[in-house]
Amino acid sequence: MTRVIVAGAAGRMGQRIIHMVQAHPELELSGAFERPGSPAIGKDAGAISGLGETGIRITAGLESVIDRADVLIDFTFHEATVTFAQQAAARGIAMVIGTTGLSAVELATLKELAEAHFPCVQSPNMAVGVNVLFKLVEKTAAILGDAYDVEIVEAHHRMKKDAPSGTALKLGQMAAAALGRDLATVGVMERNGIIGERTDKEIGIQTIRGGDIVGEHTVYFAGAGERLEIVHRATSRDNFARGAALAAAWVTGQPKGMHTMFDVLGLADF
Repeated sequence: MTRVIVAGAAGRMGQRIIHMVQAHPELELSGAFERPGSPAIGKDAGAISGLGETGIRITAGLESVIDRADVLIDFTFHEATVTFAQQAAARGIAMVIGTTGLSAVELATLKELAEAHFPCVQSPNMAVGVNVLFKLVEKTAAILGDAYDVEIVEAHHRMKKDAPSGTALKLGQMAAAALGRDLATVGVMERNGIIGERTDKEIGIQTIRGGDIVGEHTVYFAGAGERLEIVHRATSRDNFARGAALAAAWVTGQPKGMHTMFDVLGLADF
């Protein structure tokens, strides 16, 4: 059995990840932790997530449980994720990272740590359907080419801290790469006022925040006289948590370095 510890165990995602780890036949929940001072510290990780008593108490900080782990699942906050990776690197513990809002510098740091010390699956979205969406967008952009404008609209709950979503950015990157463009150069994340005509190369990514929307992404390929829309709507966080559990079962025993959900799902060459 692969021993798993869960970061942010009392959060919405942490609770669902605990469910999916417990349901996976190859995984064993061996630890769960929260930030120091959290009111969840000392509570049973299963009880707080609605599973019933598991015997695993939520403790304070990664250092309190890291010696129990084969793999750490982290969907917390970008600054915390880098710190956790440094601690995992010191012990060679595998990681599954679903944290969004990571900067280019932070991603480079994670890549450097993983290549030297541990195998890691990192993805802005671990849902199986979303990873199929990434590939569909890449293929569609390559087929349609420059004759179609690419626009992305994403919607999430009002508590989400980063915008655009990591998934929307990844969709933009997949489309841009297929079209021979660089999203950092052609991405338009905001439009307001007299903006002039749309340029031929730009890829728009627009954000909606409200209520309890779990996550919705629509990619528009708009051409002359027709429009193709590819849509993914998440109605439960279980999709993300289930993918994280799949990644945790897969990553142990893999080579050091950064891997993606494409590797986990066998989509790398699709």
